[in-house]
Amino acid sequence: MSQLALDRLKATFGDAILETHSDFGDETAVVRPESWLAICRFLRQDPALQFDMMSDLCGVDYPDRVPRMEVVAHLYSLSRRHRIRVKTRIGDAELGTCELDSVTSVWRTADWLERETYDMSGVLFRGHPDLRRILMYPEFVGHPLRKDYPAQKAQPLLEYRTEEEAGLTLEKQAPFGPDEGMSFGRRTFTRSEEN
Repeated sequence: MSQLALDRLKATFGDAILETHSDFGDETAVVRPESWLAICRFLRQDPALQFDMMSDLCGVDYPDRVPRMEVVAHLYSLSRRHRIRVKTRIGDAELGTCELDSVTSVWRTADWLERETYDMSGVLFRGHPDLRRILMYPEFVGHPLRKDYPAQKAQPLLEYRTEEEAGLTLEKQAPFGPDEGMSFGRRTFTRSEEN
């Protein structure tokens, strides 16, 4: 059934579909970055396809290739029970330009997934409603899933700060309530407590 999605993409978008393959039952379409948003809308809205669930979106760094970064979306249709992987390639060799249109208007799950991809891989999503770090703290330097990120790099250790000092909200945001998730306070342990 997912082959139908690849066929419809090629028929509708022509040369915006750079390549397709079905290795090991995983149907994949590699698309031009300027057509990313239009293709995602089509996959969601086409009555024959109905890809209504984005299960994942991530960035993959290929430092020896130009374009260097690949953004990969995994889509599933709950009603049709088929899946597809959609990829696009962006960024230059130095990753000075690494931008792509946001698909938060197509799938709400893209909100957090695009924030994670921005945080870990440095992809900027144009039109994202709240593009900021989601896993690393705001002062973190770099993007740890890029292949050129130095694994031994020391990051700044920050003292606890108030919202005024931080310049941003430190309260837990939805979906976490005040009694859920990890607290942000620091605790020092004695030698006997560490063991």
